[in-house]
Amino acid sequence: MGQKVNPIAMRTLLTRAWRSRWFSSRNYTRNLLQDLEIRRFIRDHFSTNAGIALVEIERGPADITVILSTSKPGLLIGRSGQEITALKAKIEAHLSRSAGEKVKCKINILEIKKPDLHATLVAQNISNQLKKRIAYKRAMRLSSEKVMSAGAKGVRIRLSGRLGGVEIARSQTVTIGSLPLSNFRADIDFAVEHSRTTYGVIGVKVWINRGQYAQEATNAHAA
Repeated sequence: MGQKVNPIAMRTLLTRAWRSRWFSSRNYTRNLLQDLEIRRFIRDHFSTNAGIALVEIERGPADITVILSTSKPGLLIGRSGQEITALKAKIEAHLSRSAGEKVKCKINILEIKKPDLHATLVAQNISNQLKKRIAYKRAMRLSSEKVMSAGAKGVRIRLSGRLGGVEIARSQTVTIGSLPLSNFRADIDFAVEHSRTTYGVIGVKVWINRGQYAQEATNAHAA
């Protein structure tokens, strides 16, 4: 089962928290669509070079809090906070129009100390290298070595598409270390990116084994 299911979805509530944290019995559909719009706005406002690994959304009685985990907080905040202010105004204006009432939004920035241990950032880095026509084998090898040097227990990188411009699409996989996908206590990070190159779209999948969760943390999430 661990080989067929998204590792993050399988561990939600066991060792991981929800990425959208709110409850609504009446406005569930509207809130869900708003969450998707917020994530789309952030993706369109910042490029993949912004280093955004995770977008979490929390809803209170009167406002929405967006938590951005990034390896480049200075790039997101901008000079004197101009980038974040512009993004906040853009999100509030769009959500207020769609909801028919004024919506307040807060944006918090969390810095990631070790970007090489986050699958999303590693996948984005490989995707950017492929767009620059760097050899895919070199990109996979260097990225996997950086992940292991950062302290990971194992890593798997898989590319699918017209690798190197060949006529027939194929897949290439690099695996280093251990990757116990069926172990619920294993801290497995997973991400998917799509690199749009001149040869077509190349899919990038990254699995990173960051070790074992502590038993206390596992029980706390399960409770």
